[in-house]
Amino acid sequence: MTALLRFWVSHGGELLTLVGEHISLVALSTTAAAAIGVPLGVFAARRPALASPFLVIANVVQTVPSLAMFGFLLPVPLIGGVGTRAALAVLILYSLLPIVRSTIVGITGVDASVREAGVAMGMTPSELLWQIELPLATPSIVAGIRVAAVVGVGSATIAAAIGAGGLGQYIYRGLSMVDSTVILAGAIPAALLALIVDGGLLLLERRLLGRRRTARPVAAAIVILAILGGAGALAAPSADAIVVGSKNFTEQVILGEIVAQAIERDTGLPVRRRLNLGGTLICDRALLEGEIDVYVEYTGTALTAIFHQPSSNDPAGVTRAVRELYAASGRSVLPGLGYDNTFAVLVRGAEARRRHLRTIDDAVPFAGTWRAGFGPEFLDRPDGYAGLVKTYDLRFRTPPTAMDLTLSYRALAEGQVDLIAGDATAGLIQALDLFQLEDNRRYFPPYEAVPIVRSAVLLRHPEVKRALEALAGRITASEMRAMNYAADAGGEDPASIARRFLDRVRQR
Repeated sequence: MTALLRFWVSHGGELLTLVGEHISLVALSTTAAAAIGVPLGVFAARRPALASPFLVIANVVQTVPSLAMFGFLLPVPLIGGVGTRAALAVLILYSLLPIVRSTIVGITGVDASVREAGVAMGMTPSELLWQIELPLATPSIVAGIRVAAVVGVGSATIAAAIGAGGLGQYIYRGLSMVDSTVILAGAIPAALLALIVDGGLLLLERRLLGRRRTARPVAAAIVILAILGGAGALAAPSADAIVVGSKNFTEQVILGEIVAQAIERDTGLPVRRRLNLGGTLICDRALLEGEIDVYVEYTGTALTAIFHQPSSNDPAGVTRAVRELYAASGRSVLPGLGYDNTFAVLVRGAEARRRHLRTIDDAVPFAGTWRAGFGPEFLDRPDGYAGLVKTYDLRFRTPPTAMDLTLSYRALAEGQVDLIAGDATAGLIQALDLFQLEDNRRYFPPYEAVPIVRSAVLLRHPEVKRALEALAGRITASEMRAMNYAADAGGEDPASIARRFLDRVRQR
């Protein structure tokens, strides 16, 4: 608990920003869902046959896992991609069903005799709706909005996976570092926020049951949510900031912080962080569509996974080809940071010592009794699993298990799997006594770490280029491994690690 409190105190400004982003996402999505769901619920209550297709769609949406829904929307024009826009679209979809259902229950639950009395008084259908049905249905509608808002608080944590901000950033950062303190730093405020939203709207619902009912409280609840959303939006960084992205593992988060802090220090420009975005293709798409302005990529990954070109073992040739391919789509490759982070085929250190393993070829005779575990991206990419087993004629006891890259190191150390493909600069290799088998057949291409920047940003802000070029050649493989170790084994915050590194660079 002490470590958690220290984390919150040392990250007070960042925590407030993330809370503001989270509130903004939930408030704006719930407001929009209420504006759509209440009229749809009224229509469904009065025309059940015509509204049934909409209800079926809303029910189907609820069955789709939220992470999968974000993935489905990535390629969709206008509402897809990464960032706040896609997150709001998903959260609105998840919020619709409880609001529609509660509106239907509220409208259909109005006593028939009350309706008949209104009709007998000469009320039109519109007057009946606004003066009798909606006022009496208000507590039920607010209950639906309450459920939608609480669901939104939980679902909004997943929005961090596509760079929409919010408290999920701490949760994903903690997962990539396997650090429970960082996970709790995001999970506890999210849970408290859900309780506050639930309690506040429950109190409003109960008060509506005990006083003269009008439709105005529904509008008031929606206005309050909208105001909260606006306040959260004001807490977020400015929209014209330089947006720095990263993939979802420790090294990438540290590199994202190094890039962001270098720009902040050397240019004075505002910087937004969209770290832990996901895999290679998500970051590439975000850069291509202008959702982020810069992130660090690896040349071999860009050549094979992004541009689908044949693998090559020529570092200079790969860099030259990648630079030309990026330039054709309005993106620039800046000078490399100084190290090559190739894939590392890993086994337990004790196993390597016992069997005298040194190369991947040495492991082939034993692979038939082993279980392998690989990241989903490694299983799919052209320079990954399929080519590796073909090159080395590897045969495992069972098909490889797909697992999160960071968790695979611990799975190997604990004996859950016997061989994985990690990163050569991963700090957990040393921390968990793992052994890297030499790629003696030179299967993997070079993976030089290089900043990729939207060319339009460099034209608009040439100082960004100067700031990033100052990092060229500054990071060695051993330095990167030490920084990863500090985060993965030492539990240090990536922002602090990046700050210390930049201080050392300035002193050289």
